Amino acid sequence: MNFQQLEYIVAVDNHRHFAKAAEQSYVTQPTLSMMIQKLESELGIQIFDRSKQPVVPTQAGAAIITQAKIILQEARRIKEQANEFNGELKGELRLGIIPTVAPYLLPLFLNKFLKKYPLLKIRITELTTAQIIEKLKNHHLDAAILATPLNNPSLNEQALYYEQFAVYASKDETLMKKKFLLQSDINTNHLWLLEEGHCMRSQVLSLCELRKRELETSNLEYEAGSIETLKKMVDMNNGITILPELAVQELTATEKKQVRLFKPPVPVREISIVTYHHFIKQRIIDILRDEITKAIPASMLSSKRKQVTGIE
Repeated sequence: MNFQQLEYIVAVDNHRHFAKAAEQSYVTQPTLSMMIQKLESELGIQIFDRSKQPVVPTQAGAAIITQAKIILQEARRIKEQANEFNGELKGELRLGIIPTVAPYLLPLFLNKFLKKYPLLKIRITELTTAQIIEKLKNHHLDAAILATPLNNPSLNEQALYYEQFAVYASKDETLMKKKFLLQSDINTNHLWLLEEGHCMRSQVLSLCELRKRELETSNLEYEAGSIETLKKMVDMNNGITILPELAVQELTATEKKQVRLFKPPVPVREISIVTYHHFIKQRIIDILRDEITKAIPASMLSSKRKQVTGIE
């Protein structure tokens, strides 16, 4: 048994296809198949059921693959530890981030971070929370930045900041007459929402108590894929939407006149760095977390915000 064989069975498990796994591993399919067959012979078990398409692990094979992922992760940690002792920060970090955070958080720290650590490569992908959890589980991501808590015992969460929500509305909305709002002031029939799959959609639904409420029908129904689209829908078609704090900070002076804050307790979301339990690049995460918190307004760092205002 060797590490290369373990890499091959993990690749087949990821792709559920021998040819694709071989291509990803930069070997020929016969070579990959032969190495896996040797491992199966050595272990005395069949790892994959080749009679099915796509191929799937056998019950015993699934257990072997799970252990192989752990072994490979721990093996990579040797290099990570060597780099740490040498005082270097290098390698690759595969980072997932939800779309309602990415365009507002990344510009605050990313360029400075990359210049400070030129030997570190960061691969960033925007994904929904469900997609991120799945990719963390399958080791396709090293870490992620998203709204928490996730209530998933296999994941580690390190809070970054606590972000308040605010209302962005057209000037014709009745609530614009008020300086501060209650959640009940929001006319839910005028509310623009993100599409299914975004965790912020669920938070807004909870905030506005929409889950069981019957809404009036309209000749336009539109679920947006981004916060910027929600803003434009308000600007072009009137109505209301909910913005996170970092998005509010990017508004122009004119746009900020369309913002109304909530009366206490103000709804807030917790944003965290999340990793899988067997994560090995902790020093990179610690430094990344430090750089992010330096870039965030100090008022957003206190956990007291969530203790008195949080929604989930």
